[in-house]
Amino acid sequence: MYGWGIIKTLAMTLAHFVMTYVGAAPKRGAARKRGGASDGQGTPSRGVFTIQYPSERLDLPENYRNLPFFVIDAKTAQLRCTACGICAQICPVQCIWIERAKEPETGRPRRYPVSYFLDVSLCMSCGFCAEFCPFDAIKMDHDFEIASYRRLGFMSAKDLARPESYDAEIHPSDYARQTESARQTESARRTEDGQQTEPQPADSTSPGTA
Repeated sequence: MYGWGIIKTLAMTLAHFVMTYVGAAPKRGAARKRGGASDGQGTPSRGVFTIQYPSERLDLPENYRNLPFFVIDAKTAQLRCTACGICAQICPVQCIWIERAKEPETGRPRRYPVSYFLDVSLCMSCGFCAEFCPFDAIKMDHDFEIASYRRLGFMSAKDLARPESYDAEIHPSDYARQTESARQTESARRTEDGQQTEPQPADSTSPGTA
């Protein structure tokens, strides 16, 4: 039917217009107070409502991403970053620079960065660095209130470091999957080590056992 697409578009617009006034607005509890804890999930809502920002604000979706940050491991109290360089290679705008540590005597590379810089003015928050990091050392932050009177430039790993508890707070589902995967990997490794160290029974057909 000629013009059917236009009719569907107008019907959709009319439906949205009507639901603006008859739809359910979010409860006041859906807007958390400034500094309150977030469950990491967005608030589904329809209708006319006003959030008293910045004293109140809606929770961000768990997969929201702004700038990357570096996870400080809870066990070692050190950055998980091993300076492998994958994030710098995969970055579409090449805004990451890494210098890997070296042994002073032999010059062999070590598994941590001497310097790590991120050009915030170039970063487009694509999340590739966090997605391709094999050690879960990089995550995407939820902090979007970074406006200032000075233009943001290079930021070091120290400036972008966050504790593991912060990652668990803003990425609860992802952190739970990551923890469970690490637990299963450690359990499988222990099982394999136990099987390798288990003594083998003597072969009764070998010479000298008859």
